[in-house]
Amino acid sequence: MTKGVVLTLVVGLVASAVACAMNTPPRSYPVVGTGQDRCYGADGSMITCPPEDQPFSGQDAQSPGTPASYRDNADGTVTDLVTGLQWAKAPSERMTFAELPAFARASRIGGHDDWRVPSVKELYSLIDFRGGYSGDPQTSRPYIDTEAFSFRYASGTGLGDAVHGQRPIDVQLWTATRYVGRTMGGDETVFGVNFADGRIKGYPMMDPANRMLTPNRLAVLLVRGPAYGQNSFEPTPQTVRDHATGLEWQRSDSGQALSWGDGLAYCNGLALDGHGDWRLPNAKELQTIVDYGRIPAIAATFRLVQGDVYLWSSTTHLEGPPPPTDEDRPFSRTGELAVYFAIGPALGRMEQPPGSGLWRWMDVHGAGSQRSDPKTAVPGQFSNGFGPQGDDIRGHNHVLCVRRLAS
Repeated sequence: MTKGVVLTLVVGLVASAVACAMNTPPRSYPVVGTGQDRCYGADGSMITCPPEDQPFSGQDAQSPGTPASYRDNADGTVTDLVTGLQWAKAPSERMTFAELPAFARASRIGGHDDWRVPSVKELYSLIDFRGGYSGDPQTSRPYIDTEAFSFRYASGTGLGDAVHGQRPIDVQLWTATRYVGRTMGGDETVFGVNFADGRIKGYPMMDPANRMLTPNRLAVLLVRGPAYGQNSFEPTPQTVRDHATGLEWQRSDSGQALSWGDGLAYCNGLALDGHGDWRLPNAKELQTIVDYGRIPAIAATFRLVQGDVYLWSSTTHLEGPPPPTDEDRPFSRTGELAVYFAIGPALGRMEQPPGSGLWRWMDVHGAGSQRSDPKTAVPGQFSNGFGPQGDDIRGHNHVLCVRRLAS
């Protein structure tokens, strides 16, 4: 019996055992929990998780899902016992996107010869939202399980110099998922996951730190194992059932932008298709319906009021507090941000061309990016954007509610 068959059998037995323990059937697209185990108020304060009828009920920690479970194989590989995927324990050295296929083919980590570059859905399955970045690696926690995987921040201090790539968080990882659009007005772009700051963004194939004259170089975390990330949708007039994940979705969104707290309340109060157990999805659940092959980046069976929406999740983004040199920046308290996915282009306000004095809104990170907004921000508060890429801070976003299918 080959190693691959043994791996599949072992993982299958573990996944079935986990599913039985949770009284749910095994799924072909199992969603790993985010790890978030605490609740937070709008101002970022840690709170007791509220009862169902109270404000800020329905947070990520109150529907934790299947917890992550890893096995270190002591041969440079780590097996995810939930998804069945086997990972390289440590990321590679930096390389260009064009070099990735040959690198994967030549890799023999753990004695295996079938390594591949992960899709953005595969790589995001590892994200752990107990992580948080403060600007100082010494007081930060990576968004990945560092007992299972090797991780280190880049050089730099504070929030760093984004223009020259000198930030501790500049440890983005390539995926195999190319953006179907262009960012920054015309750059070919590939999605990546950053386990230092807990985001998905599109990264240009050419290096912005070198005026786009040479290829961009990022590391990669190789994967092998079964296909992961394929939905099995069954649309109904009001909902969409995904038999691969075991989730049922509201087919049409909220129809209007809401604050994060109001988004939680909207889903908690939703009565749809004979069910009243709807809730706001966590970040990993929400990503399962993101379609990286189209813009807007959501499966075509859903009906959004408009294609450029951002969708809230129930997951708090634990960024901050920043170091003293940056403590006067807005929304600097830990827990003040909540995760969203940009279904339309992930906008930012940039000076184009640089030094011209001409500023305009453009797609800076790609439809399908995962960023975060302040829970208390209001529309128009950040009319010039925020951060190095002038991120579009809307404050109020749309919601699409979810529930678990019956076993």
